[in-house]
Amino acid sequence: MNINDLVNKPGEWLKGTGPNADIVISSRVRIARNIKDHPFCQWSGKKERMEILSQAKDAITNSKDMKNALFVRITDLDEVDRLFLIERHLMSREHALADESKALAVDEREIISVMINEEDHIRAQAIQSGFNVADTWRIIDAFDNDLATKLDYCYTERWGYLTACPTNIGTGMRSSVMMHLPALVITNQIGKVLQAVIKLGITARGLYGEGSEASGNFFQISNQVTLGRSEEDIIDNIEKLINQVIGREKSARDYLLTNSRASVYDRIWRAYGTLKSARIITSDETIRLLSLIRLGVDISIITDIDRKILNELFIFTQPAHLQKLEGKKLSSSERDMKRADLIREKLKVT
Repeated sequence: MNINDLVNKPGEWLKGTGPNADIVISSRVRIARNIKDHPFCQWSGKKERMEILSQAKDAITNSKDMKNALFVRITDLDEVDRLFLIERHLMSREHALADESKALAVDEREIISVMINEEDHIRAQAIQSGFNVADTWRIIDAFDNDLATKLDYCYTERWGYLTACPTNIGTGMRSSVMMHLPALVITNQIGKVLQAVIKLGITARGLYGEGSEASGNFFQISNQVTLGRSEEDIIDNIEKLINQVIGREKSARDYLLTNSRASVYDRIWRAYGTLKSARIITSDETIRLLSLIRLGVDISIITDIDRKILNELFIFTQPAHLQKLEGKKLSSSERDMKRADLIREKLKVT
C-alpha cells in the first residue's frame, strides 16, 4: 500500500452512514502513549528519536490491525503529500514538519492511523463515520492493548499514562465528534450552544482541530479532561452532551422549516445552482455552499444527491487532493478551475 492508493479511495469515515449521520460526520478517539525509559520527543536527541521510531515501527507493523498498512517516513513525502494527509485528517500540521524520525502508519480502511514522534512517541487514532464514539473507542483500545504487548509504556498507578503535555496525562485520550450544525448557525444559536459546551469541560474547534477556525458550519467537539476519570466515563459524558447538541440542531432545523421555509429553500437551491454552474470557485466558497446543499439533503429538500458524495467533495476539493487527483502541482487559479470541474462531475453536470 502506498500513499497514491488513498487518492481515489475515500476513507471509511466519509461514507455518510452510521447513527445520526445527518448531523455527525465522524467520531474519533485518539490516544497518546510514550515508551518507558526514553525522554519525551521535545527533550530527546536524534539518536533517541530514531530508536523510538525503530521500536514503534516494529510494534505497529506487526500488529494484526495494521497488516498491509501504509507506513511512510515524513521526510520521504513532498509538500503536496504532507498536505494531502493533513486534509485527510490522518496527521497533524505539527507532524508535517520535516524530521527524519517522524513517521505515519495508516491501515487499509483508513480507520486506524498512528503518528510516531509527534508531541508524544505514539499518537494513535481511530475514526469512523457517524456518531459512534463508544465503538470507535473499542477499536483503538484493542489496537492499544495489542501494542502494549510489544512496547513498555510510561505508566504509573497514581497518574496513569504519562504524556509530554500535562493536559493529556491520565487516560491520554481525546474523543471528538465532527458535527455539521448549519441550522444553529443560521438561527444565531451556535454561540450560546458552544458557550454551554465549554462550561462543561468540552472544547469546540474547527474542521482541522486545534487552532483551526470553524468553516462550512463544521465543529469538532472533544473532551478536555483526561485525568481522574476512566475512558468509559469520558465517553459517556461526551455522548450525553453530543446528544443534547444533536437535539438542538434538529429543533433549529424544524424551526427553519416552519418559520423560514421559503428563505431556507432559496438559500439551498441558490447554492446548488452555483455549484452546478461555476467554472471557477475557491475552497472557502465551496465549503460554504456544500454545507447548504448537505443541509438540503439532510432535510429532504434535495433528494438526488448521496450524502457520501457531498462528504467526499468537502475533502477532495481541498488543495492537495486536487493536485493528487491531477497528478501534478497546480497554481491557485488552476486549482479553482479544477475544483469547479470536479464538483460538476460529481453532481453529474456537464
